[in-house]
Amino acid sequence: MSGLDTRAIVEINQLANQFQSSIVIKVGKRFIDVKSILGLSITLFSNEVYHLEIHGPDEAKAKLAMEQLFIKHGLPLSEV
Repeated sequence: MSGLDTRAIVEINQLANQFQSSIVIKVGKRFIDVKSILGLSITLFSNEVYHLEIHGPDEAKAKLAMEQLFIKHGLPLSEV
């Protein structure tokens, strides 16, 4: 794993943990808790399109922040 990949994983995990909302990415048929660094590290860079599912009291802020971070790291998001 390159330094950029590691940095992306850490940044996504740290950002997710700033919110109360549940933040999950759907990758294929798998659902990964973004607040789990282990889950991210084995899933994030599988060249797939990711779908964010966010639920909770601060979901609008969390969604915007997470989308911006995924874009920053060139990780494609679906709108499904």
